[in-house]
Amino acid sequence: MSRATQGVVLRGVEKRYGKVVAVRTVDLEVRPGELMVLVGPSGCGKSTLLRLIAGLDEATSGEVWIGGRCVDDVEPGARDVAMVFQSYALYPHMTVAQNLGFGLRVRGTPRAELERCVAEAAAALGLADLLSRRPGQLSGGQRQRVALGRAMVRDPGVFLFDEPLSNLDAELRLRTRDEIAALHRRLGTTMIFVTHDQVEALSLGQRVAVMDRGRLQQVGTPHEIYRRPSNLFVAGFVGSPPINRIPLSRDEGGHLAGGPFALAEPPEPPRLDRATLAVRPEDLAVSEAGDFRATVLRVEALGSEQRVHLDGPGEAAWVARASPALRVAPGDRVSVSVAWDRSHLFGPHGRREEAVPRPMGQPASQ
Repeated sequence: MSRATQGVVLRGVEKRYGKVVAVRTVDLEVRPGELMVLVGPSGCGKSTLLRLIAGLDEATSGEVWIGGRCVDDVEPGARDVAMVFQSYALYPHMTVAQNLGFGLRVRGTPRAELERCVAEAAAALGLADLLSRRPGQLSGGQRQRVALGRAMVRDPGVFLFDEPLSNLDAELRLRTRDEIAALHRRLGTTMIFVTHDQVEALSLGQRVAVMDRGRLQQVGTPHEIYRRPSNLFVAGFVGSPPINRIPLSRDEGGHLAGGPFALAEPPEPPRLDRATLAVRPEDLAVSEAGDFRATVLRVEALGSEQRVHLDGPGEAAWVARASPALRVAPGDRVSVSVAWDRSHLFGPHGRREEAVPRPMGQPASQ
C-alpha cells in the first residue's frame, strides 16, 4: 500500500528542557523498510526522541534526516510521517470510517480515492463491519486498530508508534503486536516503535535500540542485545527473569572472586580490580554436580518450565530455570551448574569484557 518508504537518520540529536537533558547526543540510523524498536525505562528519552522525529518537538542541537533530507525546518505535516499515540487520539463524535479518512479529507483527497483507501485499511485490520460505529462503541483493541488504520490511509514514508499497546490487557497486547508485525510485513514501510516492555521489543523489532537516561546504550538485533549486551545496564534491563549477577573483586591470590566463584585470569584483557559476573537464568542448571550449592527459596511452576529461586551466591537471590520433571521444594539443598561459555563479565564501569569468564581449574578451551 505504501508508495515509498524512507530511512531516518539522527545526527548528534540532543534535547534540553532548561537544565534537564532529556536526550543526549543520539546518533542513530533507521534503515528504509526497517522495524526499529526504541526501548528503555520510563523517562529515558525514547518518546521525546520520537517526537523530535515527528517534528512535534524541536531538537536543541543536532539534525534529523528523513528520506535523505534534513527536516529540522520542515513542519510535522510535511515530514511524510504518521504517528500512532498511546491514547489513540480518535474523534469521539466521528464514526470509524470518518476517523480513518479524516487526514485524507483535510488534504482534499477526491471522494472516490478516500473511500478506496478507507476500505483497504478497514479490510486489512478487520474493521469493515465497524465502519459506522463511534469510538465509544469499540473495545480498546478495536480503537487501537482504528488508530493504526488512520495512520495507514495516509500512506506515509515512516510510521511512528508511541507505546500504542500500553493501554491494552495482556491478550490484546499480544494480538495487536502480531497485527503490527503483519502490517509491517505487508507494507514494508519504515516503522519506529517505542515501548518500555523489553519482551515486546525483542519479539517485534528487527533491530532494537536500548536507551537509559537520554543516551543510546546499544543498538542491535534482538539476539545481539540479549546474548551480547554491551554493558551491565542492557544485561539487567533486557531479559525476564532478570540476569543473575554477583560482584567480584581481586582476592589475595590475584583472582577475581566473589561468593563461591574464583575466576581464572582471562588470557588478554587488562587486569580488573573489580568486575561483575552475570549469568542468565536459562544458563543455570540444577544438577547433581555443579559449580556451587544453594538452598531453594521458592519454586514457580509455569507449565513448560520451573523457575527455581536460590539463596545465593551474593546478597540477592538467583533464579535458575529447570525442567518441570525436576522435583525440588523450598529448603532443598541443590547443586547448580553454570554455562560458562554463555556467561558475561563486566568491568568496574559496567562495560562488557570480551573474554569468556571461566572458573579456576577449568581448561581455557572450555
